[in-house]
Amino acid sequence: MALKDMYKNIVRDHFPDSLTITIGDTTLIYERRTWELNGEIRGLRYGENPDQPAALYRLKDGYLSVDGQEWRAPGGIISAVTEAEMIQAGKHPGKTNLTDVDNGCNILQYLTARPAAVILKHNNPCGAAWSEKGVGDALNKAFRCDRIAAFGGAVIVNRSLDMEAANLIGSNYFEVVAAPDFEEGVLEIIRQRKNLRIFRIPALANLEPFAERPFLDIKSLMDGGLILQQSFLNRIRTAEDFIPAAATTKDGLTVTARKPSAREIDDLLFAWAVEAGVTSNSVIFVKDGATVAIGTGEQDRVGCVEIAVFKAYTKYADGLCFDRHGLSLYELKQKALSDAASEEALQAIQIETQKARGGLIGSVVVSDGFFPFRDGVDLCMAEGVTAIAHPGGSLRDHEVIMAVNEKTPQVAMVFTGQRSFKH
Repeated sequence: MALKDMYKNIVRDHFPDSLTITIGDTTLIYERRTWELNGEIRGLRYGENPDQPAALYRLKDGYLSVDGQEWRAPGGIISAVTEAEMIQAGKHPGKTNLTDVDNGCNILQYLTARPAAVILKHNNPCGAAWSEKGVGDALNKAFRCDRIAAFGGAVIVNRSLDMEAANLIGSNYFEVVAAPDFEEGVLEIIRQRKNLRIFRIPALANLEPFAERPFLDIKSLMDGGLILQQSFLNRIRTAEDFIPAAATTKDGLTVTARKPSAREIDDLLFAWAVEAGVTSNSVIFVKDGATVAIGTGEQDRVGCVEIAVFKAYTKYADGLCFDRHGLSLYELKQKALSDAASEEALQAIQIETQKARGGLIGSVVVSDGFFPFRDGVDLCMAEGVTAIAHPGGSLRDHEVIMAVNEKTPQVAMVFTGQRSFKH
């Protein structure tokens, strides 16, 4: 068997048709989901890897309430997808395809006020944006954040997919597109990508109710044990939800940071919404309603900032290369090894990228956990960041606030009073 054939195989699963979980006096009943595709009954293609059988279950019956907190009722979005909503199955979806769309919903539930788009890969956003100009503009901005990582990703939007978005999708490689609906002529364009999974999910246009109630979040341990938790609920929805950054020094003095401007607040709120879907440790740089760089999955916070900055410079240079020469940054570098004109073009792009600081000048930053030292903050400010939001609560909050106050012009800072770890 050729190695590539492993990705074409459909793994037979032997999971039961129903699943019952009893929590105290509450019984939750789940049904296994299958679809009739091309005359065959199929469940998930496979799990995270081709040799892992997997099954999808939808909460069918049972309503959970814990300590007076109402939890999400039976129904669903991704777990309830029907054949009619699966407009084009492509190779038909596996676990990663659906969890990418699910995490897109997780982010977009907090971004219902404007047309928004998010591109995900391996359950983390490559880019996200919202725009009053429409979904097409939002998707283009999300794509520009990380054109390289978006290759083979999942596109999720919260308004009808328009022609601008369709043309971008049609000229690039994506594996999944999910939208509440499609404008006239759009499906004809994106269906030309035969392996593309296309979902029409009306609930994507009405995600706001989901943001008000948690769900049962289950983590399975390698020994077969379970950890249950209430899912994360974003509490930072308006400017008033931020907490002024203030702390007492060892000398008993209280230091207070500058309050963000209206534009900075808007970007900080957007960034914190996206943060709900990013693996920790993470930091997100945002400018004008679009991610500029996302640093994710690191063990130390200053290292996470360093990676995000590196990615911003790399992706900014790659965008210039593609716009001017129709090549990726790596293709231009390879060409420059033997072509003087390409070497000159590459040097010009690198100089321009350094001057623009990878597009980070004027951006804002959110961090899913507090900055334990000022080093990460200093790195952000060195790239031209104007405002920072993080949970606060560190023993060195006063040092971090003093760092932003020392900067000229003064950098704004607010606390969320809420951590946003995701593992």
